[in-house]
Amino acid sequence: MGKIIAIANQKGGVGKTTTSINLSAGLAYLGKKVLMVDFDPQGNASQGIGANKKKHDSTVYEVLLGDIKAKDAVVKLKIPPCAVIPANINLAGADLEMAEFKVGREKLLRNKLIEIKDDYDFIIIDCPPSLGLLNTNALTAADSVIIPVQCEYYALEGLTQLLSTIRLVQRLFNPALTIEGVLLTMFDARTKLSVEVQQEVRKYFKERVYKSYIPRNIKLSEAPSREQTIFEYEVRSEGAKAYASLAKEVINSSQKEAAKA
Repeated sequence: MGKIIAIANQKGGVGKTTTSINLSAGLAYLGKKVLMVDFDPQGNASQGIGANKKKHDSTVYEVLLGDIKAKDAVVKLKIPPCAVIPANINLAGADLEMAEFKVGREKLLRNKLIEIKDDYDFIIIDCPPSLGLLNTNALTAADSVIIPVQCEYYALEGLTQLLSTIRLVQRLFNPALTIEGVLLTMFDARTKLSVEVQQEVRKYFKERVYKSYIPRNIKLSEAPSREQTIFEYEVRSEGAKAYASLAKEVINSSQKEAAKA
């Protein structure tokens, strides 16, 4: 059975979408069957992975609130060798529309993804930078969460609220939800601040922090404008090496979990 991982942090600019794109590609290039679900109304993950070059009739909005099955919204890519359910601005109104539902509004995405979960090794959900019903749906659908944390001042600001939301989802909708890991992003070993933030995050989250970290890297910043992952744009870059390392960690962790089951 496939594993659904939500990439979540309500704070913007922490590398959430960059991680969704490049972790999906990294897992795919390591031979895993991967689906990335763009669950952010901005649709940046769709564009950044190369799924936004043509208009798509079916997006995650139609899957969530329409009669479209998830499999019918999947866009298959050759480069990178993975699949995407794209998003667009229509998703922005979904929170208000879901608020009108009396029952089951938190489980809409889970009910759709469960139909295709076995078709993939990993389903990666790029969550929006907010803590509304969209994020609740993503966390309810997920098996685990990866939390990107930027190595900057106030890095841990807002995480208390996210962790509180995760605990609430665990209690009410998804008791099996776990924190897959905490990912340090935009790390610069030359600055005292980055080193101090890294130490603070590792002290707080302990073994949940990935050994891999994502460096501040100009190639990572440039790649989305070319609608390419870092592996197509500059595979020799430090950013590509970092996301390849992260993908291996995620696979190893999943294999260990499977062995225990």
